[in-house]
Amino acid sequence: MKKLLIAILVVVLMATVVLTGCTTAKTNLIMATGGTSGTYYSFGGAICQIYNTKLDNMNVTAQSTGASKENIRLIGSKEAELAIVQNDVMDYAYQGIELFNGEKIQNIRTVAILYPEIIQIVVSPDSGINSIADMKGKRISVGDAGSGVEANAKQILEAYGLTFDDIQASHLSFSESASAFKDKQLDGFFVTAGSPNPAIQEITALSSIKLLSVDDATADMLIAKYPFYTKYSISKETYKGMESDANTLAVMATLIAGSELEEDVVYKLTKALFEYQTELATAHAKGNEMRLATAVQGVSVPFHPGAEKYYKEKGLLE
Repeated sequence: MKKLLIAILVVVLMATVVLTGCTTAKTNLIMATGGTSGTYYSFGGAICQIYNTKLDNMNVTAQSTGASKENIRLIGSKEAELAIVQNDVMDYAYQGIELFNGEKIQNIRTVAILYPEIIQIVVSPDSGINSIADMKGKRISVGDAGSGVEANAKQILEAYGLTFDDIQASHLSFSESASAFKDKQLDGFFVTAGSPNPAIQEITALSSIKLLSVDDATADMLIAKYPFYTKYSISKETYKGMESDANTLAVMATLIAGSELEEDVVYKLTKALFEYQTELATAHAKGNEMRLATAVQGVSVPFHPGAEKYYKEKGLLE
């Protein structure tokens, strides 16, 4: 009897070892996003929720950051595996130009183009600013230092003959800009994000705003110099108090991954992004703006092999 009990115990222990060995380890990933009041953070959180509930053994955490430039450096230093960035900033990093002058970060890989990010130039109706050229000498926030917003502001101001030295420039996040604007410490600020943006909406609940336009000739000049820009019109229905549409420019929000991330993992993440788009759109309005057909357009940095595999299956890449 004793020998039988020992034999049974040995079998149970062996089965436990086998089952433990067969258990798939959980994949833990960090997704770098943006400030807590911005679209990157909320949309990134919605994407993470899809990954965590729809994919087995997947745990992706949205991390609040200073947005594009910081996100790319986090990927470069392997402190994050995924990130949402502007496609223009990604291009700068890969080539080592502009914000990354002399500092190439080339372990970044494209996963998917997500949605257009609109350059929104907010000013107070009583600031005396009726065009971008009128910003000379005014108190303007140009976004976090080293952010994609800062790069956009710099390029647009230069197109109108201005530099940061010509304005009273401050480098504030979206939420900080909104607070300073409400306290009348700013005459205007730049936001590059999905529209409507929560920080701007917060202002319009209490006061009126005006969104400046980039005139057609200047827009054409900027697009010729920086091909990642596209024209975009912001409807006056977007924000409370807007009296007219604003014609501006947009770049594209892009999901990227570190080149070191396993091909199979990125394949699953890319596939889930589009297979569960309906659920994603329910969780966040930006999910409605994603298009599988445009997920591979306007890409200047190589695709991750996992994403490339998925797009080839769908006939979008050869």
